[in-house]
Amino acid sequence: MIGYVTLGTNRYDDAAKFYDDLLAVIDAGRIMEGDSFIAWATGPRSAAISIIKPYDGKDATVGNGVMVAISAGSPEIVNALHAKAMELGGTDEGAPGLRGGNFYAGYFRDLDGNKLNAFCMVEEK
Repeated sequence: MIGYVTLGTNRYDDAAKFYDDLLAVIDAGRIMEGDSFIAWATGPRSAAISIIKPYDGKDATVGNGVMVAISAGSPEIVNALHAKAMELGGTDEGAPGLRGGNFYAGYFRDLDGNKLNAFCMVEEK
């Protein structure tokens, strides 16, 4: 299973604040950090999301087709994460809602253009 996902950033301080505020919605906090790297998780054994200044010193770029999915416990948390991302300057990539069967998700991009979604599974009606 996935241990962590790392996203490159060209706006390190802005990205740190974006993820501090966004991931606080799901009670995630910083678990590791250095001069060029910060990782957030909900606990010591949970998967993490991290940002990094690229090691090679070149600009970070967005991967075409790459997306990070943040597991949320309910549609209300999906809605809250999506709304927080918009409030923090993220861009909308698809409003929260059902997408086929019982998959509920909202899509957005962070300040560097990295694509994320918040999702949960709901009972089918």
